[in-house]
Amino acid sequence: MSVTSVYPVLMTDDVAATAAFYREHFAFTVTFAADWYVSLRRDDWELAVLDAGHPTVPLAARGRTADGVLLNLEVTDVDAEYRRLVTEGPLTAVLPIRSEAFGQRHFIVAAPDGVLVDVITPVAPEAEFADAYRSSGTEDL
Repeated sequence: MSVTSVYPVLMTDDVAATAAFYREHFAFTVTFAADWYVSLRRDDWELAVLDAGHPTVPLAARGRTADGVLLNLEVTDVDAEYRRLVTEGPLTAVLPIRSEAFGQRHFIVAAPDGVLVDVITPVAPEAEFADAYRSSGTEDL
């Protein structure tokens, strides 16, 4: 198989509000827009938003939204993003900024559709987690 692209498509009840959230707060740009689907891009990254009730969604899944999704966005300076988005900005952190022993400094905000956006800068893990990182990604768990 030759894969040319992989990206998440978030099913939502409010396509316009969800797309606006990613445009306004995370600088995604629109590459395609309809009232039922918006394709977004930021650098080499893609994200799409789909009306959960649209006929292209299989009937058994129609109407379901992206509940339970956590979208990670790695950035170069998480503290600057926290100031911009939360301290000085319009968003509320559902998890305030903090450093984790497993190697992340991060905070979490909620998008209008309930998706949690985890804004992360990798940091050095504490010794107890250092051996858990794999260099090649081919080892079994």
